[in-house]
Amino acid sequence: MLISFNFGEVVIENKEPKIEDIKKLAEEKRCPVRKALYYMEEFLNGPMCGSCYPCSLGSYEAKVRLQNIIEGKGVEEDLHALKYIAEEMLAGSMCKKGKDTAQFILQWIGTDVFSEHIEGRCPDRECLAFIEYRIIPEKCTMCGLCKDVCTFGAIFGEKAKPFIGGYMPYKIRQKRCTRCDECIGVCPTGALVIIEATGRKPVGV
Repeated sequence: MLISFNFGEVVIENKEPKIEDIKKLAEEKRCPVRKALYYMEEFLNGPMCGSCYPCSLGSYEAKVRLQNIIEGKGVEEDLHALKYIAEEMLAGSMCKKGKDTAQFILQWIGTDVFSEHIEGRCPDRECLAFIEYRIIPEKCTMCGLCKDVCTFGAIFGEKAKPFIGGYMPYKIRQKRCTRCDECIGVCPTGALVIIEATGRKPVGV
């Protein structure tokens, strides 16, 4: 957004993001599927002019397919559709912006990362639908710091007290957990870990 002054009046102008800037911000994400979705969302919000059908219709459809994959709803048909859309955009778009967007999708679609998402796994642990946060009982000292920092009420349990037994161990309610990382940051013993939501295999442990 650009703000300028004209004879005492404030004029607010919307500055269209450049493809180069969108690509740079997209590359900051770890997961290629999230890179592609961010790129497509920002392209639709700004640079896309809508003058040619392969680009205007394809971009919206690609965004829907990418969103499905990230949310854990993706199927093989989505991969085929994305590849077809990107190839049509590359061949039929009348401007460089549309062709650049298609190339950005195509450079990742051929990797195994998209297929792994369809199978229920995000290798970069960035797509929230494919991960869960768990507390390892053997490492937990029952200090309660994780529960105190959780603003969503996702963690329940009781602090350990001297000479008193029978307290409830700390656990995470997965439906309330937003995967914000706050609990991991305050745990002094590394008792909180990220696991794959489908395989239940500890990640990085």
